[in-house]
Amino acid sequence: MQKGLFITFEGVDGCGKTTQIELLAEYLSLQGKETLITREPGARGLGEKLREILLNYPGEVSPNCESFLFLADRAQHIDCIIKPALEAGKIVLCDRHTDSTLAYQGYGRGIELEKINYLNEIAVSGLKPDLTIVFDIDVETSQNRVGKNKDRMEASGIEFFNRVRNGYLDIAQKNASRVKVIDASDRIENIHRKVVELYCRL
Repeated sequence: MQKGLFITFEGVDGCGKTTQIELLAEYLSLQGKETLITREPGARGLGEKLREILLNYPGEVSPNCESFLFLADRAQHIDCIIKPALEAGKIVLCDRHTDSTLAYQGYGRGIELEKINYLNEIAVSGLKPDLTIVFDIDVETSQNRVGKNKDRMEASGIEFFNRVRNGYLDIAQKNASRVKVIDASDRIENIHRKVVELYCRL
């Protein structure tokens, strides 16, 4: 049985979610809470190898192959890292999770959403986040924040990222009890305050 809390952080590249994870972890530490910061893809171990392929492979990667690599990373991540942490009573703060695959490979790459939802269910073995926070920002700003040195995913283009952003907003609308949207163009301290408020409601 899950004892800890599972919070996921989502949004287009450059939205500032990694900064907010670190700030929330600092806040929770001051509250005496034990946390685990992790990410998808690329959690320690096998995930690091899969992340290298997904972000830096120089050749063609088909959308289906890309999806299965993300899902393989997720299955390993859930079974070997997230579930043990939750069972130990930790608060898991995860940089990307199932909604990323839905937004990027589904809305972005055009893979059927029902298929991704089905495969996500297999990968997570029924485990769902207690809270998902989407940091929403316009694509032009996000691309400027990422800079010129982009990895394979970050270099997918403006139209792709507009589809991803709209996908996240659609996901939030359809899962309003779990997924909350924060304006990521606000000041960092204001965004952090909103994140803490959402955490305190759990």
